[in-house]
Amino acid sequence: MSADAFEKTSWIWQGSQFQQQVGEWFEYQLSRFNWALPKFSPQSSISPWVLKLVNFIFWLLLGLFLVWVGWRLWQELRPYFNSWLAGHNWTNSQAKTAENELSVTECLTRSQEFSRQGNYRQACRYLYFAMLQHLHGQGILPHKSSRTDGEYLQLLQMFATSIQPYETLMTTHEQLCFGNAEISADNYEHCQQAYREISNT
Repeated sequence: MSADAFEKTSWIWQGSQFQQQVGEWFEYQLSRFNWALPKFSPQSSISPWVLKLVNFIFWLLLGLFLVWVGWRLWQELRPYFNSWLAGHNWTNSQAKTAENELSVTECLTRSQEFSRQGNYRQACRYLYFAMLQHLHGQGILPHKSSRTDGEYLQLLQMFATSIQPYETLMTTHEQLCFGNAEISADNYEHCQQAYREISNT
């Protein structure tokens, strides 16, 4: 058998090394205060099951402590994590939830308000919502939060005579969600024209 075939390390060995280091660290800390751990003579017999029990209790307490620390960290960091997700990761399911709550008229009104303010990103987003609401209201494609823009386009190829206006709005929506592209007044005009074509069909 070659030397390479032998195991170089194992979890059991690493665990015992860690346990020994922790014990030595505690002993060092106690010795600084002139407290010494009791010295057991080789003749003193501690039952092996007692040592296993102490070992089990130590690892159990350490595990519980780490779980508690992780839970506290999660409690403290969860609001930041949620706000980051809300600000940077506007997913399709969030978009569907927002547009489900608004009618086509409300979406179009908001889009126009945002365009007057010069916020073309939000203006285009609400045109996208209006398109989805239109599809739902016409019974062409009912709302389904798990549907992606690509799935909408695939399904629309079976129902729509012209897919181009839908592609315009969905491509712009993808740029809004997953890109840093600036949305200009021209982009908004293209989206508005695409929505007019959709609503007239």
